This record gives sequence, C-alpha cells and structure tokens, in this order.
Amino acid sequence: MPEPSHSPGASRVLLFGATGMVGQGVLRECLNDPGVAAVATVGRSSTGVSHPKLTEVVREDLFDLSPVEEQLTGFDACFYCLGVSAAGMSEAEYARLTYDLTLAVAGTLARRNPAMTFVYVSGLGTDETEKGSVMWARVKGRTENALARLPFRAVYLFRPGVIQPVHGARSRTPSYRVLYALMGPVLPLARKLFPGKVATTETIGRAMLAVVRHGAPKAVLGSEEIEALARETAQAKA
Repeated sequence: MPEPSHSPGASRVLLFGATGMVGQGVLRECLNDPGVAAVATVGRSSTGVSHPKLTEVVREDLFDLSPVEEQLTGFDACFYCLGVSAAGMSEAEYARLTYDLTLAVAGTLARRNPAMTFVYVSGLGTDETEKGSVMWARVKGRTENALARLPFRAVYLFRPGVIQPVHGARSRTPSYRVLYALMGPVLPLARKLFPGKVATTETIGRAMLAVVRHGAPKAVLGSEEIEALARETAQAKA
C-alpha cells in the first residue's frame, strides 16, 4: 500500500452513507467544524438534516453516477461510510454492495477529483490478504486493496472495532439497534477501562477531518489511532 500524502484542507466534503449510524456522526462533525465550508451527502434517501453548509444528492442508483457527476466535482475529501451487514448474504451479493459499489463510486470520484483524499470505513479484522476463511473480511480486504491503487491524493482506511453511537446517531438495522440498546450502558464504561479500544461516531468524524488536513503516519487506522487523531483535533481547537 502506498504511503499516503497530505491534503491541504477539507473545506469541501462529500459524504456517502450519511443516513447510517457512522455517517450520521460524521455529518454532524463536518457541519459543526468551522474549517468545513460545504458538505454534500450522496445517497438513496434524504438525511432529513437542514443546514446552510449542506446540499443533498439523492440518487436511487449509486452504481451509475454519470447524471450527477458535475455535482460531485471540486471536492477535497470523500468520507465513505456506506456499508451493509454480511449476515444472510452470499459472497456474491455482499461483494456487489461492498466491493463493486465502492469501486464504482471511487472510480468516478478519482477521475473527477484527483486531488481528493478518500477515507473508507472498513472494519476490525479486515483481511488484506484476501485469502482468509471469513467471507466479509476477504471482501473488505479486496476493497481496501483496490482503493489504495486508485489515483487519489491519499487513501485512508479506517478499521474501528466497537463503535459507540453518540449525539443521537443510531443504526438503521433493527438487530443492531437492539444490540446497541442492550450495550448502551456498558460502552461508556468500556471506553474508560480500555482507552483507544472503543471509538465513537464523534471521534470517527473528527479523525476523518484530521487525516485530510494533516495526514497520518499510516494508511490503515484502527480504533487507537482514530481516537488519538480525534484527541489531537480537540486539543488544537481548545
């Protein structure tokens, strides 16, 4: 994987997956950050959020962005938070919505915004060898490897483990909502007991902005690195 280079800023941000749990948190951080001049969300439905910085590109078929390409040009960063659970899916189905869709979007953006920094939300346990026994990990690894080869200014791969939703962020998946409801009282304690092991939707958003502005020591970032970058951003603002 190539050494990531640095981008001068994150004044204009594209966000995919803004209606999901992580995307909701990232959108909040982008809108609240004074260094972000504009945010455009791209998805199959509206976020329901109204803000002077925010524009929405609603498109049912995200595999074909050609009708809206002009609206996706001139951005400094893309935060790709779009993803699905592999539960109950065949490898072909999961690969279509994870590898094929991500690369279709990223290929368009690399052509339109070669100076862009692309940040992809992957997951803890991703298999970059693409040969392991866990289906979702192989597909995520193949996706990461393909993204790293695209001609962006930089590609960062976020691999958080446990994620604590904060500030009203919630999963759209019913089973995940039940799980988070059960784990809700435990996650804040886990963050105190195991610093750097539990990221929040807030710290993921702040860390994304940090890597676009200042870079990071490496391209693949786990929860500890995400939390460290978010702390640096918070200290810089203080």
